[in-house]
Parts: sequence; C-alpha cells; structure tokens
Amino acid sequence: MTPYVLHGLNPSPYSVKMRAILRYRRIPFVWQATGNPREAALAAGLPPVIPVLVFPDGTAMNDSTPLAHALERAHAGRSIVPDDAAHGYLSDLLEDFGDEWVTKMMFHYRWYYEADRAFAQDWVVTSRDPVMPEAERRAAKQAFNDRQVGRMAMVGCTEQNRPVIEDSYRFVLDTLDRHVRSIPFLFGSRPSLADFGLFGQLQILSVDPTPMAEMRARAPDVYCWLLRLDDASGVDGEWLDPSRPLPPTLTALLAHCAETYLPFLAANTRALQDGAAEVAVSIGGRPYAQAPFRYQAKCHDALRKKLAALPGEVRRRLDPVLEETGCIHYLG
Repeated sequence: MTPYVLHGLNPSPYSVKMRAILRYRRIPFVWQATGNPREAALAAGLPPVIPVLVFPDGTAMNDSTPLAHALERAHAGRSIVPDDAAHGYLSDLLEDFGDEWVTKMMFHYRWYYEADRAFAQDWVVTSRDPVMPEAERRAAKQAFNDRQVGRMAMVGCTEQNRPVIEDSYRFVLDTLDRHVRSIPFLFGSRPSLADFGLFGQLQILSVDPTPMAEMRARAPDVYCWLLRLDDASGVDGEWLDPSRPLPPTLTALLAHCAETYLPFLAANTRALQDGAAEVAVSIGGRPYAQAPFRYQAKCHDALRKKLAALPGEVRRRLDPVLEETGCIHYLG
C-alpha cells in the first residue's frame, strides 16, 4: 500500500497536529518536513497553506479540520470523534477553539518577545534547510521575521490585546493541568479531535522559550500530556460515559470559550456582514480589536449549522451544557 505523505514543518502547529492524528490512528505515512511544504500545496492547485496531505491515490488536501474528517471517512477504527453525538459536538467546538483562538497565543508569544522571535527564526529556517550557507540563512531569518511580525496586528496580536491573550493562555494551562491529572484526555482515556486541536498550538508553546518556561512552571502535567499525545499510537481507551455529568474542568474550558473565543467569533461575523474594517469586542472586561477574518466567519457558520442539524434527542442533552457554559448565546 502506498502511504500517505504529510508535507509540513515541525514549527507549524497544524503540521504537528496532523502528524499526531496520523500516528494515533496508526495510518501509515511519510513525514516530509524539509524544504518549503507550501510548494506541495501550490503544485496541487491548493492555497499555500500547510500541512498538505497527499493521499495514496495522489489527491492532496490541506486545512487540518477537513483533513481530520476526511481520514475519519476513509479509515475505520481508532476514531477521534466521540461516539456520543453531544460529546462529538463539544469536541468540534473545542477543536475550533484550539485552532482559531489558542493559535493567537502561539502567534503572540512567538513574535512579541525578543527571545522567542530569535528562536523561531532559527527553528523555522533550519527546519527548511539545516545546512544553509550563513549569508543565506541570515537573509531567510530576517525575511521570515519581518513577514510574521508584520502580520501580528492582522491576527489580533497587538499590545492592546496582549492582556486578553496572555490571561487566556494561563487559564487554559491551569484548567487543562487539573483535567489531565484525573482524566488522560478531554473526553476520556482516548484522545479526541479536541485534544489534537489544543495539542497543535500548545505543542509549539511548549517549545518556544517564554511560553515553555511558563508552561513548565505553571502546568507541568500539560507539558507531559503534550509529550504523550505527540505519539499516542500505543494508547487505547474509552470515551466518557455520556449519561454522567461532564468533568468540571471540561465545563470550565467550555465556559472560557464562551467568554473569549465565541464573543470574538460573533463580533467577527457582524463586522463582515456590516462591512466594518475592525472587529471590536469586550473580552473579560477588556477591549479586544483586530481586522475581520473571513475564514473565522466560516468557522462560526459551521459550528452553528452543525448544532442546528443535530437531532432533538441530542439537543435535549447538549443544550443544557451549552446554556450552563454560556456557549448557546453565540451558537443558536
């Protein structure tokens, strides 16, 4: 059998997310992690977004969430979607929170602090070519730094937003640290799509100097959880019993999503509908602002449509959780 080929880079959160999913699901693949993986996307006629997964039949896809669901359709066994539909929806919600909100933490810490900027330049450039000539290496580092720092305001990583982003990082660390001390993964003793969504961003935060130091000091069990989840191919387990209440740490993460990410999503949708140049919203009593993003409007629309499509029996169990945590206000 021809294996899958995953084109990505170690410093890319979505690349390591997909690599961890493939490892856990025991799907044979080749990890192609040198050169410029965006070239694989362009060669396949895709947007220049990584990772790119080339299927055994030669077709290629990118965007980690559709990729994860495509693998669910293609391969039975070791699913990362909880059997219970209500838990499955909550997993989708928390995966989206990881992909689209925790990524702001990753981007902020990587490019705000000088030590992190210096390390990121070395990590990214040497990932592409570890023996690049010195002059070429210096030029590549500077070009990458300038490009990424220039994007900070566009993705919301500004001085005004820094307290919101850093406080949210600490909350996620504290809450997830308590959770994994009693339950190995978010929805039981086996990992879900939500675990991998958080993993991708937090794995990078566990390597970049400033957030790594905070994670090791504040949430050592999260740090160890990331090491385990990077290759969970030997993990077997069970989902949480859907007839029992959710763990309080899980409801706390959902409530935090309703206090941070979902208000931003709703404000982003409104800004795009109104043709506004800025998303402006209060998060935790602090102002938060950035340019609107069309992709995140698609994420909001997808979450709302998934919820609306659930059968009545599932909604009767799910809606009280969404109401208790405050999520329903932004999803109904």
